Amino acid sequence: MKTEALLGQRDPDAVIARRDGVAITGCRYLADASALAERLPHGGAMLNLSADRYRFAVGLGAALLRGHTSLLPPNHTAHTVERLRARFTQIYALVEPADAGDGLPTVVHAEDGANTPAAPTTSLSIAADLVAALVFTSGSTGDPMPHAKPWGLLAKSARAEAARLASAIGRDTLDGITLVATVPPQHMYGFESSVLIALHGSAAFDAGRPFYPADVVAALARTPSPRMLVTTPFHLKALLEADVALPRVELVLCATAPLAPQLAARAEAAFDAPLLEIYGCTEAGQVATRRTTAGAEWQTFDGLVLSDDGDGAQVQGGHVPEPTPLADVLEVLGSDTFRLLGRSNDLVNIAGKRSSLGHLNFHLNAIEGVVDGAFWMPAETTDSPGIARLAAFVVAPGLARESILAALRTRVDAAFLPRRIVKVDALPREATGKLTATRLAELARAHGLARR
Repeated sequence: MKTEALLGQRDPDAVIARRDGVAITGCRYLADASALAERLPHGGAMLNLSADRYRFAVGLGAALLRGHTSLLPPNHTAHTVERLRARFTQIYALVEPADAGDGLPTVVHAEDGANTPAAPTTSLSIAADLVAALVFTSGSTGDPMPHAKPWGLLAKSARAEAARLASAIGRDTLDGITLVATVPPQHMYGFESSVLIALHGSAAFDAGRPFYPADVVAALARTPSPRMLVTTPFHLKALLEADVALPRVELVLCATAPLAPQLAARAEAAFDAPLLEIYGCTEAGQVATRRTTAGAEWQTFDGLVLSDDGDGAQVQGGHVPEPTPLADVLEVLGSDTFRLLGRSNDLVNIAGKRSSLGHLNFHLNAIEGVVDGAFWMPAETTDSPGIARLAAFVVAPGLARESILAALRTRVDAAFLPRRIVKVDALPREATGKLTATRLAELARAHGLARR
């Protein structure tokens, strides 16, 4: 049976995490994971609700040692949890002290340092084919759709990402670098680019999840150099517009939505560091990176090969053993190079002209004075088939609607100008900064733009 170490090939005495500036070694991690594993049920699937990133990693390790799968749904709403309960009869929640388990049977983390046995002398091994995680996307029926992630492939993916990021900053490895992440570990991007990259990419991570600009700056300030920021376009824009002094980092990593080149250039100047975007999807995991200021082309991770059969692009190789279709519209330039044109369900066709919501959102958010914004296109109705009536939701306290529309006229074709601009105090984004179609539709209904 092929196995993969829980902690990779790194020195177990090296730092794997930091909490409030205090270092936690790999030895301590192995001990904490082993101790928690002893308290888990004999069987079942874990819903890891740990907000603390280190505790999440301990929960992941404990589940692996017990042979359990960790469930990573898109959210933890009552509806989602109920669907998971119906699918997994032995589901349980791992929670921090004083937290609830969303109505599920719970296992509570021990207080830090309580009853931790001596650390194992060697890194523990896990069956490579064990399904370490089921990552869910929202299905069209409302049921979360699972995608299995075997432990061996997750570890291989983490090593590929670590090699790419290290190369981008002129290093052989990420050894000694600490990641500060604004994305939760339950999200696939946060899972891969903070937790897994520490277990199998020689990096360490800060245990917190700072959200507001002041919290991000504080987390970076308490983290010794060299350090890296793992964030999203939403968080990055808020950070740059907060007008606060930013600690220097080695690298900024950004994902979950396309990043405007202007914003990338501002970030590189503010942090005195390169910025890489990472592209991926739930089905294939992480696929490629680009330095946004260097051009529009993406480079796949080593071992991944692109192809396009005319019906869409797919990727295979490395940590993606089977040909996997990509949900985005790609211009494949070579077996390892592409341009991202937009999502297949993101395209807008009006009066014979084509664009994408991503492209329109890019120009909307590039307007000076727009804090946040998103276009919305309702479904066709029987009384107006084939006619798209675009609207835009905008957070822009100091701008009038007329000014926003005038600025858009200089940026996009008149066919794609919104019929209505709705000014709001905030968009209903998730913790990752993502704005889902469901939440946007709910916002549209609240403003009378869509039928229930």
